[in-house]
Amino acid sequence: MATNDLFLGTVDMRCEANNTEHHTIGIDTGRLLVRRGQEFRLNVALQHRALLKGEDQLAVLLDTGPAPSEADGTRIKVLNSRVKWDRWTFSLQSTPGHVHLAVHSPPSACIGHYKIHLIFSPNAGQSIQQITAGDFHLLFNPWCQEDAVYLPDEDLREEYILNENGLLYHGSHANIYPLQWNFGQFEKDVIDICFQILDNSLSALKNPLVDALRRNDPIYISRIVTAMVNANDDKGVLLGRWDGNYSDGIAPTRWTGSLPILRLWSSSGAEKVRYGQCWVFAGVACTVLRCLGIPSRCVTNYFSAHDTDGNLKVDQYYSSEDYSRMPSKRKDMVWNYHSWLESWMTRSDLPPGYDGWQVLDPTPQEKSDGIFCCGPCPVKAIKEGHVDVKYDAVFIFAEVNADVVYWLVNKDGSKKELGVKQHQVGKLIITKSAYTDKREDITHDYKYPEGSTKEREVYSKTGMKIKSANTQLKDLKISIKHAPPILGSDFDVYFSVANHGFMDKDVHLTLSATTITYNGVILMEFSKRSTTFMSKAATVHKEVLRLKYKDYGEHLSEHNLIRLTAMLKSKGTSDVSLTECNVALNLPQLALKVVGEPILYRKLMVQIKFANPLPITLTGGIFSVEGTGLTDLQEIKSPAAAIRPGHEVVVNVFFTPSKTGLRKLMVDFDSNRLRDVKGSVNIIVRRA
Repeated sequence: MATNDLFLGTVDMRCEANNTEHHTIGIDTGRLLVRRGQEFRLNVALQHRALLKGEDQLAVLLDTGPAPSEADGTRIKVLNSRVKWDRWTFSLQSTPGHVHLAVHSPPSACIGHYKIHLIFSPNAGQSIQQITAGDFHLLFNPWCQEDAVYLPDEDLREEYILNENGLLYHGSHANIYPLQWNFGQFEKDVIDICFQILDNSLSALKNPLVDALRRNDPIYISRIVTAMVNANDDKGVLLGRWDGNYSDGIAPTRWTGSLPILRLWSSSGAEKVRYGQCWVFAGVACTVLRCLGIPSRCVTNYFSAHDTDGNLKVDQYYSSEDYSRMPSKRKDMVWNYHSWLESWMTRSDLPPGYDGWQVLDPTPQEKSDGIFCCGPCPVKAIKEGHVDVKYDAVFIFAEVNADVVYWLVNKDGSKKELGVKQHQVGKLIITKSAYTDKREDITHDYKYPEGSTKEREVYSKTGMKIKSANTQLKDLKISIKHAPPILGSDFDVYFSVANHGFMDKDVHLTLSATTITYNGVILMEFSKRSTTFMSKAATVHKEVLRLKYKDYGEHLSEHNLIRLTAMLKSKGTSDVSLTECNVALNLPQLALKVVGEPILYRKLMVQIKFANPLPITLTGGIFSVEGTGLTDLQEIKSPAAAIRPGHEVVVNVFFTPSKTGLRKLMVDFDSNRLRDVKGSVNIIVRRA
């Protein structure tokens, strides 16, 4: 075709206008990012003459997938129709010098990368002209009522899709402390990394075409993401480690957000990033799913069971000689806390009643269909005890409902059941509120009130509830109390033995304190004491155990957790009572101060102060600073090589804000003996 015969000119993808309407403007203004089930518009310049109605024909083709083909459905001929069917359609309007196209995607379209081709068939037998108009990414659409991820509440969409900052939770159920997390799902490069993750999945590498055609299903996508965020079976993002040895990588407590992890994985050619633990896996998965358009939130479950064999019980063993905890042969554990995430979607693969929040757990614990992934599983199925529902309902049900069975092991290997605790697991399940920075208790979504009639019905439905041998001491109750302890301090723990009976009892009490990891591994028993006394009827006997930093400090994990155990045995009987309590030591907070006025594209300074709360000198101090729209990850060494007890260090960090609005700067401080010290500050950035 001669140059003067060309009719189609430049194509304006109207990126800024379309992205604003599709809630993707925060990602980019220079490329087209749209959501399925929603119209987007293009302007096509015409050369030489206007479009002749009824004579000239304009066709629209879309290519997606690894090798586009009409036969397999990855080359799509878009219908010219004003009726928005469940197929790709377009309508056009002609004005002098331009054709305005309105393209509508079906709400069940496959997410991914598309190329748009325009084919112009002019009248009078002139040659057909075909051009590539441009390309775009298509995402899930929680604003579209027909989309499987539709979320009807605007406040919830604002939080679970658009909010780039969030809170994860650590500590213990009695002493919860929040961890600021930068999801950063709207950073410009994250969307490309998310699709890179999908393209590196086992399913995509095995059969790229089938994978591309299944990307219309949030169930499929979410399951792929939980498999790919951990690197156990595939080219996944994160390698998990729980033994405290992170010398060949980065300690999980150092991370303050998902962005450095995703970027490191992508830039290294899909090399696994070292290291993650449960909240890091959950935070990264939440970033990916929010970016792709699936509403998601992070959840923390306190006293979370890891049941390895699906019998809904966790066995804990104690030595009959010194009452110390023994390792479980089946590696059943009760984690002090465990983080996963929930994603919102309909479950077209299940009978009615299972739509809504679905549990997804990217932390590699047990295999599902041969690989380390977990979910999606309806939260409603967990609450009702429907453990036969896809996916992994038995494992998730155990995480929040398993029984803990305590055993006393004799020297000859024989064992005696001490009792069953039916209400220890799933003490508290929380997430960040969608409306404030406070936490929301969602325990009731997972289980009926402990001990209620309905809760008993659910357990009988599973058919696997354990009956207690009931060897607990009657009338004698042990309680443990302590003030909120600060890391670095000495503190007292008060043990009370209350005799609610009418008879005096001669008893032997063993008290112990051990350091543990957050997933329940015992590190070191650093304090222990035994005493024998007469427990008088209708009285309370108290014992005090003083815990000193010089005894526990060097044995702490980076999670700063101590487990207190009280074992009570009545003389003349074989009955034993056991009570445990996990203590999360309070960490200091970094002090952050903004110096100057936060203006877009203008250099800004934030001052960070840290005071050493420990009675020992700290070395190897490093500050990690990060904030979406403020700065990529910066690492700053402490100006003092050795920070003596009580001494303060001050560092100044400089950056240039790249996005307006409310932003959050997050800082982490790590050293040789003190990790996971956090601080954050809200910064409102405005235009000059």
